[in-house]
Amino acid sequence: MKHAWPIVKLGEVLQHRKNFITIDDGLNYRRPRVRLHAQGILLRDEVPGALIKTKKQQVCHSNEFLVAEIDAKVGGFGIVPKELEGSIVSSHYFLYTVVTQKLDVKYLDYFIRTAYFREQVEAQGTTNYAAIRPADVLQYEIPLPPLAEQQRIVVRIEELSSQLEEARMLRKQAVEEASQIPFAVDRRIWPEQSLLGAKRLDEVTSFLARGRQSEQGESNHYLIKTQHVQQCRYISTSMRLADHVAIKVKPEAQLQDNDILIACSAAGCIGRVAQYKDDGRVASTDTHVAIARANREIIDPEYLYAYLKGAQGQYQLRSRERGDWQREKISFRLAELNLNDLRQVPVPVPPFEEQKRIVHELHIIQSEVDQIKALHAETAAELDALLPALLDCAFKGEL
Repeated sequence: MKHAWPIVKLGEVLQHRKNFITIDDGLNYRRPRVRLHAQGILLRDEVPGALIKTKKQQVCHSNEFLVAEIDAKVGGFGIVPKELEGSIVSSHYFLYTVVTQKLDVKYLDYFIRTAYFREQVEAQGTTNYAAIRPADVLQYEIPLPPLAEQQRIVVRIEELSSQLEEARMLRKQAVEEASQIPFAVDRRIWPEQSLLGAKRLDEVTSFLARGRQSEQGESNHYLIKTQHVQQCRYISTSMRLADHVAIKVKPEAQLQDNDILIACSAAGCIGRVAQYKDDGRVASTDTHVAIARANREIIDPEYLYAYLKGAQGQYQLRSRERGDWQREKISFRLAELNLNDLRQVPVPVPPFEEQKRIVHELHIIQSEVDQIKALHAETAAELDALLPALLDCAFKGEL
């Protein structure tokens, strides 16, 4: 720390408080969660006293410094917020009251987020012993300018932090807007009127079916399940079928390059599509995943995939899960995209040249969006690095 402020031990401005109460089984108690890396303290839960096994607990008061015995070396500490006044913690936490005549609580709150403070905590004891003791905390050092200067620093940090947060919000908004561009283009390419007289999915595919075998074993035949079908991304599977069921899978049910995988069941997954790329392994799907294989005499595989993963295609797939097609959904957990519904998904089929032009247009747009997201990711990393730099300057007396 390069400034003229005195460096004092926390024992001069903090007091360790160790008072326990006996838990009443008939009352409810709030318990805090101390987030790691000095990210603050939140409400963990509220439980009846009867469910708390350790009957001796400490009561937290707002603006106290709370330190987790085991997690302190990974930033398990923070200032108790006012909404957690009266919450309880076990003896594995240490509570310290702030001597407010000498130390501003907000000043302390910002200081404990600095690398300077973290290095002191990490240096305590040995690497083989993670826990710290209450007396250790009181030995840590803090730069201590006059109280008025502490308060000025806090105000300045908050002003600059507010500007950083505004920049983060603008960045997030820009990313969200960029993410919506492909959907807007999809709606322009495939408006509702494009579905009038459109072919059905079963008319533009040479194979459309859900798998039948799922018993796992040690064969060389790989099994694809719902978790392997993320939206627009196939996750390579390591699961294999049992030998005696692998031989039952018909050749046409084995996946081919550019086949489209469609998740047909599991809450939150229905309608997700991904494109399978042949990696030389024999693979098929279980009953929860359908294979849609483009009939190349009618439709380009890339065009069909672009449509099904786009806004209109996703609406058509997911609307059937909602029960729009003459069937009543029994419950959310039982909802699924059955094969009959899948066959009836409308697919606009323009001439081949137009299909290829659309695929090319969407590829260019997605590439531009990806570049925007990459640029904003770099900006986000830079913004995240600014707050630690800001705090470092503040406690060096350079703010």
